Amino acid sequence: MTNIRKKHPLLKIINDSFIDLPTPSNISSWWNFRSLLGICLMIQILTGLFLAMHYTSDTTTAFSSVTHICRDVNYGWIIRYMHANGASMFFICLFLHVGRGMYYGSYTFTETWNIGILLLF
Repeated sequence: MTNIRKKHPLLKIINDSFIDLPTPSNISSWWNFRSLLGICLMIQILTGLFLAMHYTSDTTTAFSSVTHICRDVNYGWIIRYMHANGASMFFICLFLHVGRGMYYGSYTFTETWNIGILLLF
């Protein structure tokens, strides 16, 4: 009996991308922080846009707009908490990503390291 994940056209794409991905054996879980950074950044951008649609920066109504987001907007409370916790997760992933680079000696690749430091600051 043939495996469906290797024969079905849609499942074959997912299988080749995630399950049977041809990666070296020395790749560990430390190497996925760049993709986590991208996911966290996209969450920050999307939730920030949704929050900006309802936020008022006027000093007299700013607090009222935040309570409006949490109480009256559909799932506004979860968007607000995803935005706040996404920022914390972004910086955790950022520091772990830079720390991994320092641990494995990636600073010897001066051009790549300098571009990363430029993006960091």
